[in-house]
Amino acid sequence: MAATTPAALTTTATSPRPQDISIVNLAARQRMLSQRLILQILLAARGDGKRLDDARRTLQLFSESHQRLSGAATGLAAAEARRIHETYQGPAGVGPVIDAFMRLVRDAIDGIAQGSTAAPEAIAQLVEQTDRILAALDTATTTFDDITRSRSGAMLKELVSIVGDIQGVAKEAKIVSFNAQVMAARAGQHGREFAVVANVLSNITDVIDGLTRKAAVLAEQRHTFAA
Repeated sequence: MAATTPAALTTTATSPRPQDISIVNLAARQRMLSQRLILQILLAARGDGKRLDDARRTLQLFSESHQRLSGAATGLAAAEARRIHETYQGPAGVGPVIDAFMRLVRDAIDGIAQGSTAAPEAIAQLVEQTDRILAALDTATTTFDDITRSRSGAMLKELVSIVGDIQGVAKEAKIVSFNAQVMAARAGQHGREFAVVANVLSNITDVIDGLTRKAAVLAEQRHTFAA
């Protein structure tokens, strides 16, 4: 009977692509992918060709995720962009560590595929980098988690402010609406006054619509970054 393939070691076509995952979850997933890579390569070195193919797919996923994460500063606030840049490219940045890890993975995969005598050394170096790559990926995850928490707090405050504005405008609309009803009852001579009040009501409605849209946009931004 064929052996069952552990799901944790196999990268299938149904694995979520980097563009389908939030930044925070993507950063956290890198840690798991790094360990999956090492295990797949160790098994491939024992002659399991399928594990070698799995390792290639996992490396592609890891590389694509790294590109998205390291380029995530685009479009963010200046302080957030600086934090991400420092995390990856600063003096103590994790970018070079992650790049070196991916090079070692490629060397190990190529060495195993070609039956090279240098493969064992590449694998040994890769295993030695386990703690270092985990520390680097933890640092990156912490950065994105901090940014998300900060964003969530700021957005929540703004949403509360917007709701307050909407409530204030709604209260004003009720007052104006009441006045409009009184003027409408008078009719005739006061038709012009009624028209002015109706105009104000229309403007207030526009303001409410704008505030509602702004609240919806903020809620969507929060979901996109942190979901």
